[in-house]
Amino acid sequence: MKIDAVAEKYPSLKAAIDVIKKIDGVDTLYPSQVEAINSGYLDGKSLILAIPTASGKTLCAELAMLKAVSEGKKALYLVPLKSLGSEKYEDFKRKYSPLGIKVGLSIGDLDSSDKWLSRYDIIVSSNEKCDSLLRHGIDWARDIGLVVADEIHLLNDPGRGPTLEMVLTRLMEYKPAILGLSATISNYKQIAEWLGAEARASDYRPVKLYKGVCHEDEVSFSPKRSIKLLGGDHVSSLVGHVLEKKKQALVFVSTRRSAEAAAEKLAGHVRESLSQDEAKALQEISKKVAGESATKQCYRLQKCFENGVAFHHAGLTAPQRKLVEENYRAGKLKVIAATPSLAAGVNTPSYMAIVRDIKRFQSVKGMDYISNMEVMQMLGRCGRPQYDTEGLGVVVAKSESEARYAWDNYVNGEPEKVSSKLGVEPVLRVHVLALVASGVCSSRKQLTDFFSRTFYAYQYGDIEAIAEKIDRIVALLEGFRFVKTTRPAEDTAAWKAQVGQPDWNQAEGNLQDGASMFKPAYFFQKSQADYGITATRIGKRVSELYIDPITANTVIQGLGYLQKGYTTFGLLHILCNTLEMKPLLSLRKKDIEIVNERMEQEASLLSRKPPNPWDIEYDDYAMSIKTAMFLESWMDESTEDQLLEGFGVTPGELRFRLANADWLLYSTQELGLLMGQMDLIKHIRKARLRVKYGIREELLPLVQLKGIGRVKARKLFASNVRSLAELRKMPMESLERIVGAATAQKVREQVDLSSNKSISGKA
Repeated sequence: MKIDAVAEKYPSLKAAIDVIKKIDGVDTLYPSQVEAINSGYLDGKSLILAIPTASGKTLCAELAMLKAVSEGKKALYLVPLKSLGSEKYEDFKRKYSPLGIKVGLSIGDLDSSDKWLSRYDIIVSSNEKCDSLLRHGIDWARDIGLVVADEIHLLNDPGRGPTLEMVLTRLMEYKPAILGLSATISNYKQIAEWLGAEARASDYRPVKLYKGVCHEDEVSFSPKRSIKLLGGDHVSSLVGHVLEKKKQALVFVSTRRSAEAAAEKLAGHVRESLSQDEAKALQEISKKVAGESATKQCYRLQKCFENGVAFHHAGLTAPQRKLVEENYRAGKLKVIAATPSLAAGVNTPSYMAIVRDIKRFQSVKGMDYISNMEVMQMLGRCGRPQYDTEGLGVVVAKSESEARYAWDNYVNGEPEKVSSKLGVEPVLRVHVLALVASGVCSSRKQLTDFFSRTFYAYQYGDIEAIAEKIDRIVALLEGFRFVKTTRPAEDTAAWKAQVGQPDWNQAEGNLQDGASMFKPAYFFQKSQADYGITATRIGKRVSELYIDPITANTVIQGLGYLQKGYTTFGLLHILCNTLEMKPLLSLRKKDIEIVNERMEQEASLLSRKPPNPWDIEYDDYAMSIKTAMFLESWMDESTEDQLLEGFGVTPGELRFRLANADWLLYSTQELGLLMGQMDLIKHIRKARLRVKYGIREELLPLVQLKGIGRVKARKLFASNVRSLAELRKMPMESLERIVGAATAQKVREQVDLSSNKSISGKA
């Protein structure tokens, strides 16, 4: 089918289709896209579309979104990752803004309703941000005509799946059409039935994918074909084959260190394949990798970049990851060695995807094979229509048994069924409070009715287990004073008599693992009757802040302790006892003595006392001390390289942990305000700024100026400039010598402006 036929059937799409033809070069639709159109999804029907990567899922989504917009409705595009959201936003905006279609991106602040989104037609949002928006009671939700759930198979993910499931369940209340997209999904019909959608699947791929297993210098493919291995280890040989064809490769490994080591090992092979012009261009581009505060890791990446190779993992900063992805797409980088995170949707033009490590350490099973679904995501990264006529996906086996397993499961096998991960208490308590706080549910019956509409209920039928957990969670939230209930007085009295006043801090470890700290039989027998539930003012705020109720209670109790005697380390340690700061920094041999010494030194000042060394929670406690020491070290102006050496924290991980600490400090400040602990607020605000900039307290006045960060602020302080007043008196020539001419000019303008405001204020 020609795409013009779609414009003929739906005239409102003609202008947009002209743009698609011009920019994307689409003239003829793939069979899977025709199948989707024949399903009636452009007429407002919901659809689950399960087709291989690079088979045109995004185009199907764009046509549906444009149709919804043409009918005066909003289209909401949900993504699992911020990076994927940014990529889609830029693409949609570039194509459709000239047509007067307003495209918005909402992936950031989780304590904002982003009211400005009401003016936009297409809204790209992460699943977590959409959940937050719903908690804040967005009034434009009723205007949504279409919800696109990209990578809907992530319902299966223990981390991200429950949020996506809750978001879809809540959005279904507004009756939009839903378009679920996935490349690797076997029970797509079951998901479609849950959503009241049509179901379409296809194996068609515009670029033929050959999946193979490499073992003992031989690669067996399905469909059958052969390639020439060039000697050396298997990965180098496979990459050599790709380079001979002037193509690009992705190598997937299990850990960050493995990604770095693999990239460095391949650098020599790739360098030999570069032309003089390519090598010169990469030399120039590589200068952007390190930046001002470069670490050993940054220099390793820079060296790899010069040779046409890069590594990609969560330890890189966001600008570094973007630089790697952009230069790979541009064909300048020939090989990326990556952890599996790169397989999650980002468009990469690889000819061959190599899965080197098919086993990974898992907390319960130890070393075990990774899932079919994950491997299929990786192999799906290769063979893109705009770049190749074929793609090769190769799994490297280290033994005969691995080769058999890989062939049976990754080549000939099916992806695992997607199953709901909603039924565990740590997940449920967050969402129960959200439903109550946002006014969606105001009674036990309404809560159980809501959860009966989830994928969990559809998949497992009986939600009695969830109903019992709801009772326990409501009791927990009531104990925290985040909700109030209208249970009969005798039930409440009997419950309190049995459980007393729980020590929530001592119970924290069990609660975090989803175990119940109490099971009062009398209370549960009586609780089968309905009862009303309302959120308290602080419970509503906890939900809006998007933190776990256990975290909120930990913070509230910690603030009560800090009132007796505030220390910055004590505040940091409270943060490091929350779920949001996990995983904590692990202990190395060289850390143990230092951490134990600090633990003894701070013991009397911390809200949570050290357990006995033989207690099971001792290791976690020691790791919380180390993590607090890491944050303190950053605030004492340690460099990124010092943090990498001293704590094993990479630049990317540093940014991630600082963002979490910043959010927790903001939440702590907000909870402190509600609790009336005004004497602590100034300390928390200072700590938050120190975490943001990585500075000692004396630099706080200087870093509030735009263009002045931790390095320039320290230089100014060393030159006896310690306030805006002293900065105002400094000669321009002296200021330029310290911070540079451009920054000096901006600083002087800000200082003069603050002076004028001060004068007018006094007047």
